[in-house]
Amino acid sequence: MGAAKLFEQGRSGVEIARMLEGQRGERATVETRLGGGRRQRVASASGHRSPAQLDDAQVEQVRTPLELGAQAHGFEADLWTLERVGLVVEWLTGVTLSRASVWRLLTGRLGWSLQRPERRAVERDESEIARWIAHEWPWIKKCPYGLRQAVAILGGS
Repeated sequence: MGAAKLFEQGRSGVEIARMLEGQRGERATVETRLGGGRRQRVASASGHRSPAQLDDAQVEQVRTPLELGAQAHGFEADLWTLERVGLVVEWLTGVTLSRASVWRLLTGRLGWSLQRPERRAVERDESEIARWIAHEWPWIKKCPYGLRQAVAILGGS
């Protein structure tokens, strides 16, 4: 019901999605649409019915917008999650997909693969790392007392 209240306050779909992101239970149990001033309950994607499918025209309809990235659709970070893709597919086609169906859409029909962002420091200097490995590390390995003596010789504590 939280989504319905936000909708009634005039919030956009993107704002609602951002506010409820991470609260799958809120969106999955009851999804509310407002029409003609009254609330209509929409069945969740779980249940005994077969999962929703997109036809070829709908797949092509969502391909280009998804390639634009998540930020183009109002999300803060430019990372796609199954929930975000599901929201965009629903906004564009009106079809609500389960997480499994979104996964099949991305990996099967669109040919995408799982990508994880690299977790590296922004300050990382690859050329300095390569220089250290080539020049400093061999010398440290040769030190008879190892790293402690090398640090002491280099003036460290």
